[in-house]
Amino acid sequence: MKTVLFAGMATALIGLAGAAAAQDVIAQRREGMRTEGRQMEAIKGVLDARGDTRPLVERVDTIAAFYRDLQALYPPGTQTGETRALPAIWSDPAGFEAARTTIVAALGTLRVAAASGDLPATTAGFTQVGAACAACHRAYRGPAR
Repeated sequence: MKTVLFAGMATALIGLAGAAAAQDVIAQRREGMRTEGRQMEAIKGVLDARGDTRPLVERVDTIAAFYRDLQALYPPGTQTGETRALPAIWSDPAGFEAARTTIVAALGTLRVAAASGDLPATTAGFTQVGAACAACHRAYRGPAR
């Protein structure tokens, strides 16, 4: 009887640990998206003010670092909880990876433009990143709750 009780308790604890780990990953990706949003807002502020674009490279690099291994933040078992991630992330991993690749490429274009100090090119690069993010959100992010 004690063995059965212990086995049941162990199974429950493993389940709780897995749920906690899933919530940690969800919190990490949510914070990464918030950080990205803050960086994009700051970049937009500089562009709207027609400021020097060269210091924006650091902000672009911060965003790009988040996207380098994005799929690692979407392991199986993190589809539920405090997340707006749509099932398509897991059912269409190739499409999700293609969206990530598009964003990373757009960030590379934005970085080169910002580093050059060319305001119109940086603005165009920023627009390209925004479009890539919006396309990914349409396909892989659910509405706000």
